[in-house]
Amino acid sequence: MRGDQEDLAGLLAGNKPSWYAFVARFSGLILAAVRRVVGTDGIDVEDIAQDVFVRLCKDDFRLLRQYDPTRAGLSTWLTIVSRSVAHDTIRRRRAPTQPIELTPEAAFAVEPNITEKIKIPDGLLSPRQQLVLTMIYERDMEVAEIAGTLQVDAQTVRSTHHKAMLKLRAHFGEKP
Repeated sequence: MRGDQEDLAGLLAGNKPSWYAFVARFSGLILAAVRRVVGTDGIDVEDIAQDVFVRLCKDDFRLLRQYDPTRAGLSTWLTIVSRSVAHDTIRRRRAPTQPIELTPEAAFAVEPNITEKIKIPDGLLSPRQQLVLTMIYERDMEVAEIAGTLQVDAQTVRSTHHKAMLKLRAHFGEKP
C-alpha cells in the first residue's frame, strides 16, 4: 500500500513519531500473531512481541529494510516475521542447555565419510534435480552458492532439492 511505503520511509529515516505510529498501528497484529504460535505455552507473549520490535529496528532497521511490497502486504510480512520470532523463542527455550564441559565427547564425534554412492535409476530425477544434488552432496556447496552458479533464486534451489528428496524417498521406500 502507498501509505505503508510512506510510513516506512519516515520510519527508516529515523523519524521518532513514525516509529511511535508504527508501534501503535502494528502492536496488536504482532501480539495476535505471537499469541497464535505460543498459545498457552507459559511464555510471555509481550516479551516475544517486544523481541519482534527489537529485531525490526536492530542494525539500523536491517530486517525492516528487507520488506518487499511486491511480494506481500506489510501486515502479512509482519505476521510472518512475528511468527518466526515466536517459533525461534520456543525452540530456544525448549532446547536443553548444559555447559560444554559436561557434554560427552561422543556427542562431538563426526560420522565416518561414507564413500558408497546410491545408484539412482535413470529418469527418476530431472537433470536439474541431479545437478542440485551433486552440487550439495558431492561438491559441498551452499544453497546461495548454487543459486549464484545456476543463476536462479535460492528458494528455487531449496525447492528443487526438496522435490528430488521426495522422489528418492518414494522410490527407496522411506516415508517423507
